[in-house]
Amino acid sequence: MYFRMLHDDGSGLITYLLADLDAREAVLIDPRLADAAVIHAMLSEHHLQPVAVVHTDDHAADHIADGPHAPALPSALAPTPWPAPARMNDGDLLTFGAQHLRCLDTPGHTRQGRSYLWRDRLFCGGVLSPWLCPEAAGVDNPAQLWESIMARVFRQPAETLLFPGHSCAGWTVSNVFTQRKHHPWLSSKSRDEALQAIAQGPLHDNLHPPSAPPDSE
Repeated sequence: MYFRMLHDDGSGLITYLLADLDAREAVLIDPRLADAAVIHAMLSEHHLQPVAVVHTDDHAADHIADGPHAPALPSALAPTPWPAPARMNDGDLLTFGAQHLRCLDTPGHTRQGRSYLWRDRLFCGGVLSPWLCPEAAGVDNPAQLWESIMARVFRQPAETLLFPGHSCAGWTVSNVFTQRKHHPWLSSKSRDEALQAIAQGPLHDNLHPPSAPPDSE
């Protein structure tokens, strides 16, 4: 297996590349055209064919729009052009080689928000940190967001790794256990309390684990 993460220091946005090296097939999650040359280099190095592109949020698809107004792909991608974004629905499975990527509807941050489960990793876009999203800061529907997190994200096993669509306070990965316990507007709160915290906005948005307590003397 092959897993790589491309982090843009300026925007905080993250592109993910998953691949089955035996089958030479790859999937791109939230790819940025600005990363085209680097992505092509990684694909070429391992002789990978990108079989699918998926997005976690409505706005993420703007990087690779399809249809008559789609931007031209960089020439560097000519030997292995990216496929058009896959239109996946809740529960759909995307197969690449012997691997499977499962789509989970997680609206709330955006209307068409989706997360993707691969092995013990959930690629969840801006679901847990909507106000830090550089492209669509905010929450489209607080009640939907709460339901998505509680019914989809937090019901995954505690050890499930959570990979956001953008870095959050310098962190690029967390896990379900940490977020259940320490997320500032979701942990140990009732639905009404959580919705009130969400409504208060950016000051209550955080994905990274809590700081370790100071050593006692």
